[in-house]
Amino acid sequence: MTIAERVLDAHRRLAALIEPVTDAQVARPSALPGWTRGHVLAHLAGATDAMARQAEHEGELIEVYDGGRPGRNADIEANAGRTADEHRAAIAAAVARLTAAWAGVSDWDSPVTYRSGTLRDTALALWREVEIHARDLDLGPFAWSPEFCEHALDFLAARVPDGVRLTLAATDHDREWTFGEGEHVELSGALTDLTAWLAGREYAGPISGPKPELKPWP
Repeated sequence: MTIAERVLDAHRRLAALIEPVTDAQVARPSALPGWTRGHVLAHLAGATDAMARQAEHEGELIEVYDGGRPGRNADIEANAGRTADEHRAAIAAAVARLTAAWAGVSDWDSPVTYRSGTLRDTALALWREVEIHARDLDLGPFAWSPEFCEHALDFLAARVPDGVRLTLAATDHDREWTFGEGEHVELSGALTDLTAWLAGREYAGPISGPKPELKPWP
């Protein structure tokens, strides 16, 4: 699958997850401190629109969000109180916009303002947003593929503290990753649990080994 296909697949799984959600459930707290599920859903709709906007303006360097970071934050607050149906409709509209925009991309290496990267980087970022925030909704299981976990671990390696050489050993995949330099620390557990830990999220199973304090989100 291409990265665009992986993002759209994540969105399809998100749509299935939120299909039965009620207005009361939307208003309840998410797994993110200070955010309701409505905040998370508003953020996902906004992020999807933002990445579509980058593709629609291929070849131009424009802000990721209309109005920059303040515009992003204001939109989340303004839209968090939508009904469940309104959230579903907003996300569906954003995905339709994204699908059309990505279909018109001529060069995924076109530069963008997002992290001074490329359109491909915006797709990877949106993949992370959808996969991780779907779990933050705390609505039930949302499986991460090994491919997503591998990508997320590489991206989140920047959280490993200075002076630590961290090995993550996936007991269910017979694979390991090592990041950083310094005192060696090894953690072992299921791949999704190790990924969730490095992402600062709750994990379901046991993780063996001393867990260092992680740096902020990169």
